[in-house]
Amino acid sequence: MYELIAQYPFLAALVALVGMGLCFGALLGFAAEKFKTEGNPISEQINAILPQTQCGQCGYPGCRPYSDAIASGDAAINRCPPGGEATIAQLAILLDVEAIPLDEEHGEEEQAAIVAYIREDECIGCTKCILACPVDAILGAAKQMHTVIVSECTGCDLCVEPCPVDCIDLLSEETTVQSWHWDLPPPTIIATDRESSLADEEKAA
Repeated sequence: MYELIAQYPFLAALVALVGMGLCFGALLGFAAEKFKTEGNPISEQINAILPQTQCGQCGYPGCRPYSDAIASGDAAINRCPPGGEATIAQLAILLDVEAIPLDEEHGEEEQAAIVAYIREDECIGCTKCILACPVDAILGAAKQMHTVIVSECTGCDLCVEPCPVDCIDLLSEETTVQSWHWDLPPPTIIATDRESSLADEEKAA
């Protein structure tokens, strides 16, 4: 072996380099598979903030594609009417950008939660609303009465247009003990804070 290496030093070096390359390549391939990250972490965080209505008002087919577009810089953070100003503010904080007003081109913010309601005595069981619902919140079968699972409905209104007999209404969700919440007052600056702020400005001047 030593005589062969001494006789063909260049070939021996080449074989050694190829062997090392194969070993390191296999090690890197294993590490890439073992420690790979599923999806874009920023997109995951954005998607967690979005309301998951899957309504498509933002111009994308659902919240996940919209979050991907925001993460890649292809879409603004103000295109989600169901989320409204609260969602815009959370996205601005996450992405460290300025919060901008809701783009009215994509709709207006709903002040109260809405859900779809099927007038069951008028329903003909065509199943078109079932196919249109992005969150499977409608129960029914062909030529059978349909109904909405209120707790699953996001109020996206995608089921309204396909209905051939116009028996679907969007109604404000009734306030219950579970859904009621206390409206917080707008933030204000108390007198001591204002005085402290003025004192700091005077010192800086």
